[in-house]
Amino acid sequence: MTETPELRHPLDPEPVRSTKAVVVLALGAVATITGFFVGGLIPATIALVIARSAKADMVAAKGYLTGVRMLQTGVRLAWVGIILAATALVIASVIGILDVASSPSGTHFAPGTN
Repeated sequence: MTETPELRHPLDPEPVRSTKAVVVLALGAVATITGFFVGGLIPATIALVIARSAKADMVAAKGYLTGVRMLQTGVRLAWVGIILAATALVIASVIGILDVASSPSGTHFAPGTN
């Protein structure tokens, strides 16, 4: 048996793509691209905040807002941007610690200087 699709009421609105999902995807892409330069933290954070609001809007719209896959992809890209920024900070910290550790300790003044 084949199921018949549910008939829509003529006054029901047409499903539309969520603009917030598009924004989250764009910000997630920017966060991923600039993540290693630590600049990705800002768009990633904004993307995650907007994603929470977009998800609530989609649930409230009961199927009339689409774009769940775009929203999920944007959130994943935002987290990748955050991970890249954290990795860059750890690498910079390790390089800084190694640089300080390899430099000679103590102050060296020229002879005859007080």
